[in-house]
Amino acid sequence: IALSRLMLPNIDNIQASWLTVGKQTAQVCLYAGANDFGSIMIEENVVSAAGAPHRFTAEGIQQAIREAGFEPQLRNQQYEYRDLPENIEQQVINY
Repeated sequence: IALSRLMLPNIDNIQASWLTVGKQTAQVCLYAGANDFGSIMIEENVVSAAGAPHRFTAEGIQQAIREAGFEPQLRNQQYEYRDLPENIEQQVINY
C-alpha cells in the first residue's frame, strides 16, 4: 500500500480490506497509506466461502479504526463524507 501511494499518485482512495486481511493487518494498512478500512458486509459470499473467518459490526469497525489512531468517517460510493448516524449498529444506511 505504501508503494501504491508513491507509484500511483493519481489513485485517491485505497482500501485496506479488513474482510480479506483481518483487523490487525488492515490497521497497519491505514498507517501505510490506505484511507479506507472497508465496510460492513450485508451479504458476502465469496470471501466467506473461501474460509475467511472475519466478522465486524459498525461499532467494531469504528473501534478498530480508533485503536489504530485514526478517526472513522462514513462515506458513499463516490467517497463523499457523510455524518455517522447515532446507533449506527442498529441502522441500515441508505445512500
